[in-house]
Amino acid sequence: MVNSELPRDLVPVWESVHHRLSSGRAVARIRLGPLSPAQQSALADLLGADRLPGPTPSVPLNDLDTAIRAATGRTTSEFVTDLLGPLANRAQRRDDVADLWAWLAAHPVVTAQPALHDWTRAVRQAGLVNGSIAQTRTRLDAVLRVLDHLPAPGTPLPALADELLHDPHALDDGTAHSTLVLRALAAIHTVDPPNDAQARRDLWAKAGVADDELSSTVLAAGLRPTDEHLTATLLRACADAGQAACLTLGHLRAAADLNGPPRTVCTVENPTVLALALTRFGRDCPPIVCVSGWPNGAAIRLLRLLADAGHTLRYHGDFDGEGLRIAAHVMARTGAVPWRMTTADYLAAVGPTGPPVGRVTDAPWDPGLAAALTARGVAVPEERVATVLLDEIDAG
Repeated sequence: MVNSELPRDLVPVWESVHHRLSSGRAVARIRLGPLSPAQQSALADLLGADRLPGPTPSVPLNDLDTAIRAATGRTTSEFVTDLLGPLANRAQRRDDVADLWAWLAAHPVVTAQPALHDWTRAVRQAGLVNGSIAQTRTRLDAVLRVLDHLPAPGTPLPALADELLHDPHALDDGTAHSTLVLRALAAIHTVDPPNDAQARRDLWAKAGVADDELSSTVLAAGLRPTDEHLTATLLRACADAGQAACLTLGHLRAAADLNGPPRTVCTVENPTVLALALTRFGRDCPPIVCVSGWPNGAAIRLLRLLADAGHTLRYHGDFDGEGLRIAAHVMARTGAVPWRMTTADYLAAVGPTGPPVGRVTDAPWDPGLAAALTARGVAVPEERVATVLLDEIDAG
């Protein structure tokens, strides 16, 4: 309601004053207008001016304060607050929004997997949830909590949602959380965001959600855990025979532990490297795990069991864009450390020609590696350096 002590014609002026005082910065003068002749006359009367101020006057705040105090007994800030509502602080809000996006960019889940940087930029471009910084951070915190838990060990989607978000429907199709998680997974796996139900199921499956216990498998050799359960028995039998064990997610979910003297476990991306190791070492093959490309729930489950038992995990994969993303993913999810995955290792192995590197994202363990791959543009498949890897294992 317009204050009866001041002219009705000045309401647009008070709106301009309210907006200016909401900047969050010190205000000495306020630019008004464009003012109609009637508004100019009303403003001149309020200020006690001898002439009209013009259509776009710049009025000292002190002059407004003096006039408004005389008419209402309140300061300008108090008056426009009573008339139009609380003053904002746009400068502080800009800082708070900048802090939110900085928090997202520096979050450990994001920095551990640089492929997520494109996702964070898209999230930022989409803006705040309902214009609220608090709501946006709450939603992103939940999404990052889910991403940090993936790949899941074959957990059904409702169970995963209930465990992490305390709502079994929080990751249902079409929910905000589900959409953000799936877009992040698409960025990690370098695929388009899913646009139908089957594509969404496929992407969840890549993240180990609702993997069935038989089709999710991992290859391992040279592991001799001391436990007496079935999984440990299978691993020992295969190691003693100089063969690789193909463990299902069911085997690994049934194994609470994989105990034994701490060893270094070499983890590789490609089955050919494991096959060459078995040919070379036979029954004396040291502990090796093969994730066979993007690790599924079984692979991550095995590596986590080994890490929990005190083994040191080392990882090597292809020197290409996809290989760097897989390596970052394995390291982030299992605590593995890079094994011959430095810029120097790449430059020593790269040839003048070869497969293209594809889309390259940063390697968190070596800031120069992505730039080297991009500059050369030539990939180094892991199989090409298998002899170097096995020679190091043999020497160690």
